[in-house]
Amino acid sequence: MTPNVQPVKMPTQAALCAVLLALLSSCTNVPLQQGSSLGSYAGMTASGGSLTKAKLRVNSPAVLAAQTVHIAPTRVENAGGGSFEPKDLALLTNAIDRSLCRGLSDRFKVVGPDQPADLVIHATVTDIVATNRAVAATSTVATLGASVAMVPIPRIPIGLGGLSAEAEAVGPDGSQQAAMIWSRGANMLTTKARISSVGDAYSLSSAFGADFSRMLVKGQDPFKARSSIQLAKTIKASFGSDPEDDACKAFGPAPGIKGAVAGQLGLPPSWSDKGAAASQ
Repeated sequence: MTPNVQPVKMPTQAALCAVLLALLSSCTNVPLQQGSSLGSYAGMTASGGSLTKAKLRVNSPAVLAAQTVHIAPTRVENAGGGSFEPKDLALLTNAIDRSLCRGLSDRFKVVGPDQPADLVIHATVTDIVATNRAVAATSTVATLGASVAMVPIPRIPIGLGGLSAEAEAVGPDGSQQAAMIWSRGANMLTTKARISSVGDAYSLSSAFGADFSRMLVKGQDPFKARSSIQLAKTIKASFGSDPEDDACKAFGPAPGIKGAVAGQLGLPPSWSDKGAAASQ
């Protein structure tokens, strides 16, 4: 008799999506960390996305009427209690400034500190959840080995880092026109493991800059209304080209292809990101 062999059932699309969502949600829980850098924390409402926690406030008429912005250097406020290397913190804060500049230049003219601006941006890192470098190294080795066999695997779900930050936009008279408190943790699928204590925070810095700048570009909650992206500018940035705006050149070019390779290999941010133009 022919043995009764049951056919192997392939996972359904719904089952695969459920697994991916479960993995994606397996991220570091980084609570919103209110600092002391904003002029006011009043009137902020809860917002955020599937991975991001946020509170925000925006004066839409004033923000939409603005045409020029200046980005003050991002600061670090007691993040990690001094346990991170100054050079790593410098790369992290500059990456935030670079992301802010790239996003804001979609609508605003970004000006230097010696020029008048309708809005001045102040951003502050309020907390850094350190990436466990040993676990990140193990994840990188496993991922590289699996990539040779063409079998994608997620990161090891321990030792993931995260970032908490806040920012505001103030008018010429010092009045706050927009503010945001933001936090996000690394996850197993979309955040590449980097063998650096600030590796995950650095990887998440561009998301913070993009969310805050999108709020100002559209004058509304960025998690409820996605803005259009200037595709040509984004493509140029991905290849590490120099920014078009002169003021943005102060933050140096994005790491581009070299940065993507560094991320795949788990290398520290300093391997591909040379930081602000003045320090290159």
